[in-house]
Amino acid sequence: MRSIILSLITLTLIFSCQNPKKSTPAAKPFFKLSLAQWSFNKSFREGGVSPYEFAKRASELGFEGLEYVNQLYPDVMKSEDKVAAIQTFVEKNNALAKQYNMQNVLIMIDEEGDLASSDENTRLEAIANHKLWVDAASQMGCSAVRLNLFGEKDPEKWIENSILSLSDLSDYAADKNINVIVENHGRLSSNIPFLMRVINGTGKANCGTLPDFGNFCIADEGYGSLFDGSCEKFYDPYQGVSEMIPSAFGMSAKSYDFDAEGNETTLDYSRLISIVKEAGYTGFVGVEYEGNRLSEEEGIIATQSLLKKIAAKL
Repeated sequence: MRSIILSLITLTLIFSCQNPKKSTPAAKPFFKLSLAQWSFNKSFREGGVSPYEFAKRASELGFEGLEYVNQLYPDVMKSEDKVAAIQTFVEKNNALAKQYNMQNVLIMIDEEGDLASSDENTRLEAIANHKLWVDAASQMGCSAVRLNLFGEKDPEKWIENSILSLSDLSDYAADKNINVIVENHGRLSSNIPFLMRVINGTGKANCGTLPDFGNFCIADEGYGSLFDGSCEKFYDPYQGVSEMIPSAFGMSAKSYDFDAEGNETTLDYSRLISIVKEAGYTGFVGVEYEGNRLSEEEGIIATQSLLKKIAAKL
């Protein structure tokens, strides 16, 4: 009897070794992951790396979507023939996105004029400049352009001017299947009740928001940051994301630093991602690392890993 039992145990052990338990694959996040090009801004602006390396780098890091930043392309922004330069930008990036099997998601537009200016000529010139990038986004198969609302400090004038500019741009973009979205990007645009008065005031279905987890500084003196303590006055980020998300066509997961467990040290990412999930948002979440302690690539990976970890728990 003893020999029979030993034989059964031996067979069981052999069978177990030959048929190891298969681990359950991690559930896919309820959102798609894109990479904000600004995460590599130091490399592209100061490190001698071409911004046209963006698709390759994002692909190597396992992202699905690309979020371009126009100001990182000096060949376009400093060109005397902006129209021709943008066309070259479109053709190059379309070819690269195809080569690396990436999806073009949006273009972040900076340094193209103040859309909230009370000076009519300034405001109209800014609209014309932004329309060039709407055309580019359409040719690239993007879903949106992200713009800023600067140019006026008086809240009521800012709201009035912003509604006019966004309405014009949204009408222009509608036929091109482009959403016109505003990021909370400091000052009045980070005062979310004011921002939502603008978005709702346009009455345009393709006019919405790009909630940024960390850009809620509402101090008048420049941007300031929640992460390094340089912002003297800020809007509650959790309330802000909650208020912006019903009109969101994108999401920006801003990060700065991480603790030993991989958590962002300033923002409660679990709380933020829970807000995103509860709102039913399933689109792209863009990783935007802008810290200093980790390298750009390390910070990007840390943010990406944290998002996946939290999504798996939810």
